[in-house]
Amino acid sequence: MDKLVIQGGVPLNGEIRISGAKNAALPILCAGLLTADTLTLTNVPHLKDVTTTLTLLSQMGVQVTLDEKMGVALDGSVVNNPVAPYEMVKTMRASILVLGPLVARFGVAVVSLPGGCAIGSRPVDLHIKGLQAMGADINIEHGNIIARAKRLKGARIFMDLVSVTGTENLMMAATLADGVTVIENAAREPEVVDLAHCLNSMGARVEGAGGDIITIHGVERLHGATHPIIPDRIETGTYLVAAAACGGRVKLKNTRPDTLDAVLEKLREAGAHITLGDDWIEIERSGALKSVNVRTAPHPAFPTDMQAQFMALNSIAQGSATVIETIFENRFMHVQELTRLGADIETQGNTAVVRGVPRLDGAIVMATDLRASASLVIAGLVAQGETTVERIYHIDRGYECIEEKLSQLGARIKRVH
Repeated sequence: MDKLVIQGGVPLNGEIRISGAKNAALPILCAGLLTADTLTLTNVPHLKDVTTTLTLLSQMGVQVTLDEKMGVALDGSVVNNPVAPYEMVKTMRASILVLGPLVARFGVAVVSLPGGCAIGSRPVDLHIKGLQAMGADINIEHGNIIARAKRLKGARIFMDLVSVTGTENLMMAATLADGVTVIENAAREPEVVDLAHCLNSMGARVEGAGGDIITIHGVERLHGATHPIIPDRIETGTYLVAAAACGGRVKLKNTRPDTLDAVLEKLREAGAHITLGDDWIEIERSGALKSVNVRTAPHPAFPTDMQAQFMALNSIAQGSATVIETIFENRFMHVQELTRLGADIETQGNTAVVRGVPRLDGAIVMATDLRASASLVIAGLVAQGETTVERIYHIDRGYECIEEKLSQLGARIKRVH
């Protein structure tokens, strides 16, 4: 099993290119099921979850063509197996995103119920209730969601909880429904907006994405299109935190500063100097690091996917800070690993108090989930001596070539098998 070995204590300098967003790519790949024409996507990140999604779509009958620049062409003209089996869903819960498109276009879907999730519950009942409101007949049989509908009907759907995948699934289903669908208390994430842009380029009529009320006027059919995947705001934020933690000067290209307001504000508060362009961000940190309080909440507030990275940053900052996690109930698994490196962190329920220490010391640590593992890499970059991060298959799910990009910035990091 691959590991990352890091020699810490080196400032980061240079520039790197940010990849396409995993959390935008996964739903947009599933949108390929909505048309019999070809959907061509560019700026697709080369990640395990993307490969898993492409495998799932291939099993359904979608013809997948890749080019050398990670462009993907999806031909959905001969989909003949509207099934997402347990083997796929258990490795990637986002497989649930095929449910809406399959029912909308083919009138039938069999999707295995997702099991547990390491960082907290992610109930799919919002997806099911929404599709039922649109007229789908849904049963749970032998651990599978079996959905049927002649043609979905437009409906007014109020989301009890803000759910990104719930919003995306229902938005995709509504594009081919008969009539108008209104989703209230919708997720406002940039990835939801990117999906809406893609759907509209395919001939859908989606309005209001980015706000909390999305209106979709159903159409008879969608056509093919070409769509670039939005840059990854979480990958961007992760490298910004790494630069702030290590010191130095780093420029990130091919990114979207306007999707990162809450993160940039916290980095400035921590003592970093930040310069913005249309599609680039430069960060410099030479003075002292200051602790910053963080509270996660749905977009546009501070993202849960950046919580672990800021905990690593606070570990070596001056003062103490409170980190409150409101999205997932078990997203502090990185605390024990950071403690192994010498961090001083105390948790109670969904709150962590982080007291900055003068230095961290290298040790062997274990990645527990995707974003937690990124925080361990950041901690390893600032720790004195050698840090080994094990179980990095978690990192490979969401970060493209993390060791190569950090090496470009001068970090001493290598992957060992």
